[in-house]
Parts: sequence; C-alpha cells; structure tokens
Amino acid sequence: MPMKLPPLPCYLIGLAGLLLSSCQLPPDARYSSSGTVPGVTIRRAESVGGGSLFSGAQELNVPYRSGAINDVARMLAGLPGSSAPAFHQQQMQALWQRHEYSRGQKVRAWAATEIADLRSQSSLFYSFSGPDYLFAHELFPQADTYILCGLEPAEPLPDLRALTAGDMAAGLDSLRTALSTIMSAGYFITTDMRRDLQATRFRGVLPVLLTFLARTGASVESVDVVQIDGTGTPVLTTAIGGSAPGLMIRFRSGMGGLKKLFYFRQDLSNGSTRLGGAFLTFVAKQGYPSALVKSASYLMHDEAFSNVRQFLTQRTRGLIQDPSGVPYRSLVDAGLSLHLYGNYQGTLGIFSQQQPDLMQAYQSGRHPVSNVNFGFGYLYGAETTCIMVARRP
Repeated sequence: MPMKLPPLPCYLIGLAGLLLSSCQLPPDARYSSSGTVPGVTIRRAESVGGGSLFSGAQELNVPYRSGAINDVARMLAGLPGSSAPAFHQQQMQALWQRHEYSRGQKVRAWAATEIADLRSQSSLFYSFSGPDYLFAHELFPQADTYILCGLEPAEPLPDLRALTAGDMAAGLDSLRTALSTIMSAGYFITTDMRRDLQATRFRGVLPVLLTFLARTGASVESVDVVQIDGTGTPVLTTAIGGSAPGLMIRFRSGMGGLKKLFYFRQDLSNGSTRLGGAFLTFVAKQGYPSALVKSASYLMHDEAFSNVRQFLTQRTRGLIQDPSGVPYRSLVDAGLSLHLYGNYQGTLGIFSQQQPDLMQAYQSGRHPVSNVNFGFGYLYGAETTCIMVARRP
C-alpha cells in the first residue's frame, strides 16, 4: 500500500515541490531572456521546454509553492515539526549532534578568527566537493554564492505520494548511511556514498544538499536544472536521461539574505576542464572567490589535474585545504602566503603522496604554525591533522 501522508504539507511536497519544473519559476523570481539573480547572470535557453528535475512536472503543470521544496528539505533533514517519521528524526538528530560536538562548533570558532578575511568574499569555489555543503557553510557562512562540483549525479526526487512505507524507510535509511561518515569523520567516502545514494529512490546529490541546507538553518526557495554555456553563463535547461548537468538551489539564510548554491557534475581532469573553458570561466566570473579543498584524493598532485590546480593558485583570493589538495610545493611556487595549522606527520597509508617538504615546513618555522583542536579531511584526528591557508600577497 502507498504510504498515507498528511493532507496539507505532503500534498504540497508531492505536487508543488517534487514536481517543480525548471520552466515554472516562482512569481517573484521569473527570468526574462536577460534576467539576473543577484551576483550571477542566468539566461533561459531557447530550447527549454517542459523538462524538469522533478518527476511528473510536464504532465501535471502544478503551480510552484516556495514552501513545498523547503518542506521536503526539512523532512529529509529529520527536523522537529517536519513530516519525517519519528525514528528518522531521532537518528538524524543523533548524527547532527555527533558532528556538532566533534567538529561543527570548533570549525566555526576557528574560521571566525583565522580566516575572517577570506570569509568576507561573496563567493566560494569548493572543488572536488561532491555534495558537501556542510563544511562549505561551516567555514564560509557569509558567502552569497557557493559553487560545488563532483562526479556524483543529480537525479530526480521521487513523488512521495507514490512511495510505499518500505520505500520511504529504505530511502531515509540510505540517506543516513551516506551522511554517517561525514558527520563523524568529517568527509565522504566517495565509493560508499555513491553506492548508498544510488541504492534507493532517493538518488544522487540533491537529497544530501537539501538535508545540509535545512540542517544549517536555510530556507530553500527553489531548485532549477542548469548547465554552463560556452561563455561561462549558467543556462536554465532540462534533465537529460534522468540526470541533471547542474543544479541551482536558491535559499535564504537565517539572516534572510538570498543565496545560491550551484552543484555541477564536473570532471576536473585536464581533458574535461580547461583554463578558459566554460566551467572555470563561470567560476572566474565570481571575481576572485575564496576556495576550499578537502578530501580530494590527492588528484591535483597529478599533472592530469594541472589546470584546476593552476586556477586555484592564480585565480582565487585564498585557499583553505588539507594535504590532499594542491601540493605544498605548488603553493610556494605560486608565491602565496601560507599559514599552517596542526601537525603534519604524513598522510594515510592508503595514499602514496607523502610530502616531506611540507613536514619540514612545519619544523623549520618558514611559515607561521598554529594549533588546531579538530580534525580536517582525511587526517581526521586533531593530533595529526593539517590545514593550509594560502593567501594572495
């Protein structure tokens, strides 16, 4: 039997939120062919039809209600007062408290004092992020535009009305499993996350993004499918084959300001990401954004990722990263000013990219070194962690 849902909030969730079309924008946010969102230019592709990120929108032409998608986010996040089952609310609260006590409070306090200048930038570029809006927000809550990217797909949310109780329980269970590592250790295990996110009806990155937005106090207003055209401009488009090339989520923070979260399914290797290409041009249009790299699998230690590595060292205001990001030597060669935190003693045994020059930098006094009381990235223990803050002089 399909799961019976309370009539008002879940009716809106099922019809208005989950069936939102990328062409059916709310009355206060309709775009003309040259319309803009503050800080980011968006133009509507002439080919946009009735395609949608959400199941059924073409068939049901349902008006958009801004509260509906926010209700979905609150339900996925298991917030009190939402339509989430009591068990999900309890489990999500436990996961959130684990994050808060182990890292959340400490990360926010550190960022407020140590990177206040970089937090004042209006945009953040978080490469190799996957759906980790959590740490983007913890470190840069004042940003107006967040640009995240990864290889994980953005797929349609299901129509909640059509889910059985078993489907709903399985979907929420897989969501909690996908979130458990980042809530406890501070990073996603990519292969496990992909498996968990694809195992049920709640697929792709969107459920995770909505969960983090709701849990960090945001009110979600809309979700649109976007792609970047040849000029580096986000264009409203349609999901192809059930997956979106990119998402634009509009939301309001606790202070009420309108913000935008972009997620793009983007291969950052040189074969797919060129300097001057569409994706990096879009990022560059944000001015000189602050940048974040965490748990990036040491990919930028390989010349196959030299383009994004060069962009981060030359076209950003500053970079916060763990050792899995840009190699220490590349930061030095780029002439960036460095402040080191923690006590680098080498990386995890599963990786081969040790950095003896970074270890020596901690011991030599070449750069300022300060203590830190939380783990960051793969080095999730406070006693062995390493954070590098690189700034343009």
